[in-house]
Amino acid sequence: SKLRAQISFFSGELSNSLKKVGKRFTKEIIYGILSSGSVHLTKISRSLEEEITIHKTHDRLCRNLAEERLGKIIEEEVLKKGAEHIKPNSLIIIDPTDIVKKYAKKMEYLTKVRDGSTKEIENGYWICQAIATTTGGKNIIPLASRLYSSIAPDFKSENDVILRTVQDIYDATGYNGIVVFDRGGDRIRLLEPWTKHGLVNYIIRQVGDRHLWYKRSLISGLDIAEKCKMKYRETIVKTKDGKQNVFDIDFGVAQVRLPECPDRKLNLVVVKGFGKKPMMILTTLPVKQSRKSIWFIIESYLSRWRIEETIRFIKQSYGIEDIRLLTYNRLKNMIAFVLAASFFICTH
Repeated sequence: SKLRAQISFFSGELSNSLKKVGKRFTKEIIYGILSSGSVHLTKISRSLEEEITIHKTHDRLCRNLAEERLGKIIEEEVLKKGAEHIKPNSLIIIDPTDIVKKYAKKMEYLTKVRDGSTKEIENGYWICQAIATTTGGKNIIPLASRLYSSIAPDFKSENDVILRTVQDIYDATGYNGIVVFDRGGDRIRLLEPWTKHGLVNYIIRQVGDRHLWYKRSLISGLDIAEKCKMKYRETIVKTKDGKQNVFDIDFGVAQVRLPECPDRKLNLVVVKGFGKKPMMILTTLPVKQSRKSIWFIIESYLSRWRIEETIRFIKQSYGIEDIRLLTYNRLKNMIAFVLAASFFICTH
């Protein structure tokens, strides 16, 4: 009863702009996801324990889930609440992930995705996730989770989805927060607009083949990494799947500029010890030649490891990859409600 009361209050805040039916549905679906641990409408219907048949409850939920703008409204409200937690040094981890539907055939706008587990190309959908945290902190704040298909009529490009997601977050936070992105963020269609915008700060791992201005020469990031002086050393432990891996790493920093945006000073933090190739992290943040300053950038990027575990936890907790809705709009709406449910768990 206490959980129902908390969810009811939380759902009421998210659905304040909706009509009576929308408010009731928001409360039911969030409670159903949390209590059943599933995105199956049948399991959600059963968890509501209504005095009517499960079939009738299922039909009502299915009908309400088709509302066109419902998911967008819930996303906006979750982001508005999440923005209250974002400070200038908060990390906004951007992580494009996927839902694999290997055997599905009738789901609307089913597209091809690369399964992160098997590395195989399968049927499924893409999701652009954004989760906020702090360097070394334990708290995480889900900010966005947007399902999309590359063959849907409203799709332009993956870059467009990422840029709009980040812009929506910055509009909500007043440009607080630092975008953190893995090597997938090392593309000029993302780097150029973010570098040109003076209020946007980022920490993005580099592939290594991008040419940057360094000491009046235009050379690749990998060549800069080889020239960079490794002044500091640290030992870190990475835990994955219950196993601990110990790394002795050396690190340093080089001042660089992006050829497309030469007016803004950037820094390339170089880390050696994780593998054969150096890790290269490009950032707009000012970095001094000191252990503390350089380590902040490294630790901020490594915060992604914790977020990956969180995303895996959310997928497994609610069985997202077992989602069985056939229409594209219902799929997008359900992912928005999973975002709301995970936000409730993380913040309440």
